[in-house]
Amino acid sequence: MIAIINYGVGNLFSLTSSLDYLNIDNIITSDYSQIRRADRLILPGVGAFPDAYDMLQHFDLVRMICQEAKDGKPILGICLGMQLLFERSYEYGSCPGLGLIPGEICPLSEDLSGNLKVPHIGWNSLKFTKENPLLRNNKEGDYVYYVHSYYAKGCDKSTIATSEYGVDITGAVCRGNVYGTQFHPEKSGEAGLNILRAFASL
Repeated sequence: MIAIINYGVGNLFSLTSSLDYLNIDNIITSDYSQIRRADRLILPGVGAFPDAYDMLQHFDLVRMICQEAKDGKPILGICLGMQLLFERSYEYGSCPGLGLIPGEICPLSEDLSGNLKVPHIGWNSLKFTKENPLLRNNKEGDYVYYVHSYYAKGCDKSTIATSEYGVDITGAVCRGNVYGTQFHPEKSGEAGLNILRAFASL
């Protein structure tokens, strides 16, 4: 069973639809007992980092997620959910994150040049930086779907895939049992489904 953590800032329909399509048992919840019973956790998210972190605190989920990570449960953060796994974000000032992956979330606009637009919206191919079980069903060059204005930096040791958009975008990360994708697997066609399949079998 995968528990999709509900803290009020995620568009959950496409994620649950993808898991249902793959016949993977899932539940949307913020209840600690259900989170504890789940085999794996997904932390989704859309919107602004500080608001999302405040909502995690409001539902007392910061402590829960960190404890589940410490206990070794596989956790997958998606888009803003991935960003929340990091130590700090500089979206609308400075805000602490969950601290499960070293690195910071920084404005994409400060590192782009030319006519590239922010937010970065669209399909980009993956370049693998190291082997990882989350990507075992995928091949280098698979296209995935991004929607974001901030990206992870200072996380080379945890980065397992990147995409090029003027700069190397941190596409996927892993530190032990904690995984993240800046792109949306649930909106990335067969390539994204393959990532969800892999996560469900970790």
